[in-house]
Amino acid sequence: MTIIKNPVIPGMAPDPSIICVDERYYIATSTFHWTPAIQLFESKDLANWQLVGYALNNEEVNLRGTNTPAGIWAPHLSYDPQTKRFWLAYSHMVNMAGREFNADSYAIWATDIRGPWSEPIYFTSIGFDPALFHDEDGRHYLTILEWETREGYQAPGHIVLAEIDLPSGKLLSPWHRVTQGFTTRGCAEAPQIYKHEGAYFLLLASGGTGYAHGVEVGRAETIFGPYEAHPSGEPILTSSPRHLFSLGDPDAGHFEMVNPHSVMQKAGHGSLVHTHTDEWFMAHLMARPLEGELLNPLGREASIQRMHWTEDNWLEMEDGSNLAKMTFKGLAGVPIDNEPNTDLFDSFQEAQYLLEFMTPYRQQHQSWVSTQKRQGYLRIYGGNSLFSQMNPAIMATRATSFTYEVETLLEFQPNHYSQTAGLGLYYDSNNWLYAHVTYSEEKRCPYLTLLQAKLGQRIEYVNTRVVVPEGNIHLKIRYEHGIANVYYRLEEQETWQVLLQDLSVAYLSDEGVNGMPGEIGGFTGLFNFIGAVDAHQHQSYADFAYYKVTNHSSAS
Repeated sequence: MTIIKNPVIPGMAPDPSIICVDERYYIATSTFHWTPAIQLFESKDLANWQLVGYALNNEEVNLRGTNTPAGIWAPHLSYDPQTKRFWLAYSHMVNMAGREFNADSYAIWATDIRGPWSEPIYFTSIGFDPALFHDEDGRHYLTILEWETREGYQAPGHIVLAEIDLPSGKLLSPWHRVTQGFTTRGCAEAPQIYKHEGAYFLLLASGGTGYAHGVEVGRAETIFGPYEAHPSGEPILTSSPRHLFSLGDPDAGHFEMVNPHSVMQKAGHGSLVHTHTDEWFMAHLMARPLEGELLNPLGREASIQRMHWTEDNWLEMEDGSNLAKMTFKGLAGVPIDNEPNTDLFDSFQEAQYLLEFMTPYRQQHQSWVSTQKRQGYLRIYGGNSLFSQMNPAIMATRATSFTYEVETLLEFQPNHYSQTAGLGLYYDSNNWLYAHVTYSEEKRCPYLTLLQAKLGQRIEYVNTRVVVPEGNIHLKIRYEHGIANVYYRLEEQETWQVLLQDLSVAYLSDEGVNGMPGEIGGFTGLFNFIGAVDAHQHQSYADFAYYKVTNHSSAS
């Protein structure tokens, strides 16, 4: 058997939901404030995962104004063999103020993972993290966390279950409160049902979204329970195996639960798959902090562990432990043709630009981003300030390594200081770094400078400016373990020049973006971007000749 390294999908790929259909494997992941929403990956060997599309890419959802970390949460991917339909259940978290957590849950379906997907079918607003189970008798069930807001009641709430009519989304039974968790870690969420040897298994995420994260399981003879807890009384998968009592905590980073002996942290939120080779694996999220820090710039990544069933029909990791590993044995008899590679390059010669490009808050549309305006270029019309949660004109890709370079060639002719275009690093509207060309009234020509947002504070590098007479310039950012070095090269120059060195950008991470004490501030991770701003007349545009990301290492 081949040994496969985790994470199998590096960079932002949280809450992975995995299925197997016709010897192909599919994973859906959360996208929060990013569009198109819900990433969809495909693999034939569990090692190489190709992004094949998005489920919500036709303005089915409006993410403008989304606060970090709201948006599209925890999609659950399933397949109904009777109708041969893929189903995706998901929550749109629209408000988190006052810990009210208002989320609307929907499902969509398709006969092909690449779509087209149906219009969303509304299910409920009782909580978040919905999942569908298609039983052998043709009945369908919905599980979800019922979010608790009342004083004096155990948070975050109950895991509830109901029979559902899929075509209409209507409940066919009352909600059944099943459990508040199977261990003392608390924060039970993301309920998913599986069936093995006639018994029903309820898989839960637990311990919060931070360093105490884990996967726990219960078992029942009938789908509505009662469910008995796994005999260990502990998560069956985690990166922090020591015991934790945290009942009643609605969610927490639990920084005290970091495992100093593990590269992998935050292992949890699992999804189970029975393979075409008659083996069992669990996909789950994980994170890799910067050395000596509790900051995770690459966000929550997707990993896989090999599982098995015990003689008394309980699920556990293959080695009998509950410690998630950085490697696992691959599918029996399935060769791995090539090593995974997440480098990116687009010369914009084709009508369709890189599928990996995502945009925060707004939908991508030819009215502001297109390869059709000029052959061999991606044209981006300036949008709002990068502080905006409404219409920023950003085309971004997930950072997937701790050491990499991102590079572009920009052609831009601004005539007002409110017009900018360039290259940068981005987390959300309050946290980014932007090397950009703008207009100098004194020089009456474009110049290159830097702007930064840190926890909502605007930082202007007024002493870092380079005249760009023709408005054409190569830009490059080298990212190394939380440190950014910014370079430029004018058309007549052969070597890269330094714009700024050794700038700490480690705060562009899940823990570094406005988290409340003891909690995680965001759920996505670092992105690289090209983009443009026009806060003058919304008329200017920038042409980008290429976009290139070269990863030098995937190790932490």
